[in-house]
Amino acid sequence: MDMNGSHRIPAKRETVWEALNDPEILKACIPGCESLEKTSETEMTAAVTTKIGPVKAKFKGAVTFENINAPEGYTIVGEGKGGVAGFAKGSADVKLTEDGDGTLLTYKAKAQVGGKLAQLGSRLIDSTAKKMAEEFFGKFSARVGGTTDDQLDPGVAEEAKRIALEETTGGVVHALEDAEHAVEEKLHQAEENLEAAAGRNVLGGPVVWGLALLAAVIVILALAT
Repeated sequence: MDMNGSHRIPAKRETVWEALNDPEILKACIPGCESLEKTSETEMTAAVTTKIGPVKAKFKGAVTFENINAPEGYTIVGEGKGGVAGFAKGSADVKLTEDGDGTLLTYKAKAQVGGKLAQLGSRLIDSTAKKMAEEFFGKFSARVGGTTDDQLDPGVAEEAKRIALEETTGGVVHALEDAEHAVEEKLHQAEENLEAAAGRNVLGGPVVWGLALLAAVIVILALAT
């Protein structure tokens, strides 16, 4: 299986290089990675659980860095074993090129699988590998790149939040004042209508209408609150 691609990362080349050699960052970005430890300056051990089609397995293996040319790139050589699921081994050439304020990362990889994985077909394996690569570089770029141009500075964001709250509060106060005036008008109108009806002894006379007025006042005050 051959695979290659490129990704622009919004960070300086030295920053990207350091991240590519940081086990914690790599562990957080590799899909299904459960552990990643640096055993020497050029070696790491890893445990990754992944699922390709119907086959799910936990791979344990080792990775070695060769042809190191900091901060321009290196070659990764590794092999992992997944028990009855089979094995996977391969290598990848990684190159970092300065691209304005960012870094262009390009890679060329070759891999070989065996066991049950080999029985799944190259198309399924290729699509899964590409999906995992895209997920890794997406997380890696976001983590290493940090704040991008389309993200607000924390101070600016806090000030915008304060202004929005003040404007919203003012709008709510005005809305409540308008509602209060409307309630007062409706209450005054209701009192006049009930007094007129009570005078005509309609529907039980003043006592019934007095109770109705009290109920209306309670409802109006509840709604206003």
